[in-house]
Amino acid sequence: MSVRSVLGRRALQAVCVLAGGALVLTGCSNTEDSGPAVEKVKVEKNDSIAAQLPDKIKQSGKLVVGVNIPYQPNEYKDPSGKIVGYDVDLMDAVAATLGVKAEYLESAFEKIIPTIQAGTYDVGMSSITDTKEREQQVDFTTYFNVRTQWAQQKGKPIDPDNACGKRVAVQATTIQDTDDLPAKSKKCQDEGKPAIDIKSFEEQSAATNALMLGQVDAMAADLPVTVYAIQKSEGKIEKTSAAAYGAALYGWAVAKGSPLAAVLQQAVQSLVDNGKYLEIAKNWGVEEGAITKSVINGAAS
Repeated sequence: MSVRSVLGRRALQAVCVLAGGALVLTGCSNTEDSGPAVEKVKVEKNDSIAAQLPDKIKQSGKLVVGVNIPYQPNEYKDPSGKIVGYDVDLMDAVAATLGVKAEYLESAFEKIIPTIQAGTYDVGMSSITDTKEREQQVDFTTYFNVRTQWAQQKGKPIDPDNACGKRVAVQATTIQDTDDLPAKSKKCQDEGKPAIDIKSFEEQSAATNALMLGQVDAMAADLPVTVYAIQKSEGKIEKTSAAAYGAALYGWAVAKGSPLAAVLQQAVQSLVDNGKYLEIAKNWGVEEGAITKSVINGAAS
């Protein structure tokens, strides 16, 4: 469902607001964002799971995590330059469960999997969609159910299942752009209705901005992206009444055949079972994508 299931680049920028409230499409910082105020969830070490860590990680006391930023709210830099986000807080909680520290190293998205294969990174964490194709290269520990969520202008309802003739913003080359909306538009035309006017933008920030300015009637994006955009909109946009739909899984990538996949899976599951996982998801407003079971290599396609 995510952009990174189709494209090796994804950058959701904060909507920029000039003095006086005018909105612009350019001049936005794509690496730093004040973001929501989120407290860290305290997590205790689980000795039985930690004992299963590979010796290299036990001895170093750290998980080396390759990450591509920005992609708010999952991973991005705050104004101090620190890498933060939902993914970061969850990985920090997993690391605490294992009694180690997560060390985040910035990387180009397309280089994360090769660098894992080379043994430089222990984990790839960058809102990576678990797919059958990628499972040929690495193993995934799943941690989030990513779906499509639409947004609309405040008080101007749009039905995603009946958006014929409406203008809908998407980020170019996303699943929403290449598959989801074209299928919905074709259905409209097959029924003798106007096609959906799909407005593709190079960056998600521009799609969000277009909706805030009323240049489009709705936008469609990954659930956490839409939730974050709504949080940053100061009440200008809102979710549609229709629930998020579709199903794909974000996963943390590790070397093929590595025992680390099972260790991470047990750590995530322990956080699910003790309620810490859901607490972290709620802190970031992405609980709709929360999972109840983490698996290894859970791709359906």
